[in-house]
Amino acid sequence: MSGIKSSVNFLGVAVRSQIVSKAALSHKPAKHHISAGEQAIALTVFFITILGPSGYVLAHLEDYKHHS
Repeated sequence: MSGIKSSVNFLGVAVRSQIVSKAALSHKPAKHHISAGEQAIALTVFFITILGPSGYVLAHLEDYKHHS
């Protein structure tokens, strides 16, 4: 019984040490207004940057299989 109690205490200490305080959030409006066009360009660049290389690899997957 004492073993269970000590393990519960140990787990309680571990959980308490992982609690992180909340970030200081502000409710102010944005300093710079970003237009819809700028947002569309940014999203397009992100999607191409992330999905472009993986799409290329998947499109040429059969080529990789034949060379190995």
